[in-house]
Amino acid sequence: MDFDWSTYPIAKSGAATPQEIEESFEDPHGLRLLPDSARFSSESRIFSLGKTLSGRGIFAVFRPDGKRIQVISARAFAPEEEYFYER
Repeated sequence: MDFDWSTYPIAKSGAATPQEIEESFEDPHGLRLLPDSARFSSESRIFSLGKTLSGRGIFAVFRPDGKRIQVISARAFAPEEEYFYER
């Protein structure tokens, strides 16, 4: 799938570059999670946890449309996400 970078994701701290985000999606050990909260269930959102080639963990929220991936938000792993990914 291709990425739609028409709207660049906003993250206050630990912002990830488009290259890092794309690398994290190519991580063979990466995780894709469907949210279970009511807030996200009405919207087409998926969570992604993956690592870049340099080993930086990236947490991303994205919306697929079948042809493209639109990244809504992306940032570095929080300590809990790092632990979850490593388990």
